[in-house]
Amino acid sequence: MTFEALQKKINVTFSNQELLKNAFFHRSYLNEAKHIQHSNERLEFLGDSILSFITSKFLYETYPDYPEGTLTNIRSSLVKTKTLGETAQELGFGELLFLSHGEEESGGRHNVSLLADSFEAFLGALCLDQGINIAKTFLETYLFPKTASIVEAKSYIDYKSLLQEIIQGETKISPTYTVSNTEGPDHNRVFYIDAFIGTKKLGTGKGKSKQEGEQAAAQNALEKIGKI
Repeated sequence: MTFEALQKKINVTFSNQELLKNAFFHRSYLNEAKHIQHSNERLEFLGDSILSFITSKFLYETYPDYPEGTLTNIRSSLVKTKTLGETAQELGFGELLFLSHGEEESGGRHNVSLLADSFEAFLGALCLDQGINIAKTFLETYLFPKTASIVEAKSYIDYKSLLQEIIQGETKISPTYTVSNTEGPDHNRVFYIDAFIGTKKLGTGKGKSKQEGEQAAAQNALEKIGKI
């Protein structure tokens, strides 16, 4: 993937090519490229706000009957690190990142968090260079189509909070979570999580982060006790 190929893919040509490249400067790169003044963190800051606004407006208009709490949960699922990182990977952003040798060797091009950061930084650069309507079109094309599957699978539900509410209401005790096993390299690790109430195992789950695994374990526990 090249910057030219990316622009052709999304049918946008940046007026400021340096701004586009800046969206992919990880802070580690600055230690080895002294001529570079800024990482992509300022663009990431801007892109995060733009993402929240456009996504909120999209969900508000798409789901007119959903209450604020549900819309908030759907938005959180849509703009979380995993979703943004996967979208960035699909667009080939990992190949465009400017990284230090150390970050490169540790699998930085496949790091979901770095990819998600680059997605937000790119969105910030796109909005600055092309305007908010083009940024909106980009999100509508590459991110928002994932909304339907999130809503259909109800993956926006905070299963941990729901399980805690139910268990505390019945026993006055909070569920706990333990890592039973891990697999894979650091940049692509899978965590296996068990949910307990005291010493009793309630459910099991797995995920690419401890948080994701805990959500899966809580969901499994809720299914077993017939609450979802």
